[in-house]
Amino acid sequence: MNHLVYQYSLCAALSLMTFFSLYFLLTRTPEKPIFKDYFRSRRIMGTALLVLSANYAVHLFCGIRFVNHNAAILMNLSTYFLCYWLFSSALMTLLDKLYITVKRFAIHLLFWIIYTGLSSYVLFAVSKGSAQNIGTVIMAACLICYGIWLATRLIRTYKKATRGFKDIHSENIEIYIKWMNVITYWAVLYGVGCGLLTFLPDQYINWWILSSIPFYGYLFYSYQNYMIYHEQIERTLEIENETGTEDAKDETENESPKYFENIENSLATWLESKSYTQSGLTIQDMAKMLDSNRTYLNAFIKEKYHLSFCDWITDIRLEYAKEILKEHPEISIQRVAELSGFMSRSYFTKSFTEKEGCSPAKWKKAILP
Repeated sequence: MNHLVYQYSLCAALSLMTFFSLYFLLTRTPEKPIFKDYFRSRRIMGTALLVLSANYAVHLFCGIRFVNHNAAILMNLSTYFLCYWLFSSALMTLLDKLYITVKRFAIHLLFWIIYTGLSSYVLFAVSKGSAQNIGTVIMAACLICYGIWLATRLIRTYKKATRGFKDIHSENIEIYIKWMNVITYWAVLYGVGCGLLTFLPDQYINWWILSSIPFYGYLFYSYQNYMIYHEQIERTLEIENETGTEDAKDETENESPKYFENIENSLATWLESKSYTQSGLTIQDMAKMLDSNRTYLNAFIKEKYHLSFCDWITDIRLEYAKEILKEHPEISIQRVAELSGFMSRSYFTKSFTEKEGCSPAKWKKAILP
């Protein structure tokens, strides 16, 4: 191994991870109650990155890999086990505010202590040779299985959380948290690699260390970008988790004709007032405007238009956006998106392109005389 390249690789990764960890731990978020879970998630993620930074620092400044190979193995296995839990907990907190409990924390802390103790026994109490090698492989396999188990729970929670988003929010806000799904799969691959890191030939270590830079860079960017949409996502999750939904659904089957008639009578006025241009509109907001129930309203939209709430609102907004583009071609695409009620220009452009087959800018040029 080229020790100089190894040190440079560690130094680059360590500097970046230390910055990210301190930023997550020390930088303040907006002082609103709704950002409480986001702030807690960032602190947990910052702690995970700080633990990893400490691991990299020991490798860099103490050269533990070359001084005591077994001690390096133990440190890596113990560090990654703890960070798997912290990493998954940080993301789970964004999807399930009740996930972190004293009991769950104590159980996983106990798992970590037991795992570290068993790893220490294998590496320092078992005689060197095939027995120790087999024991080390078993501990590495346990680490990988633990990481995959946590990732599976996280992916399942993500899918459960996003299942009803299109029936609640006027935009497909799943795209704003898709990074959690991406980073989880990426973390599984990276985490498995971390579990095997100690056993890799020395010449591959530098490349593996450098590969952590894009991973944590993407994580940092995603957390920063997520903060912009956190309030909308949190509101949607709260609506989705409201109690009494199943009872309301049963009532809809029995009384839908009466309620559907009331909704239809109110809808024309609502559409005429262009209330659909309200940015961040949820079905609960619309139900209040129409003096209705969100479950009945959802059922009405699906029965009459055969669309989810999100797709229905998006179609209406796109038609309104086309009117603006025709009547006021001088208005920028960004402003058209805002006037139509879209939360972001990128989502507006994506939705417009999917429906019309071209971007808003190209569509505007095509209709101009």
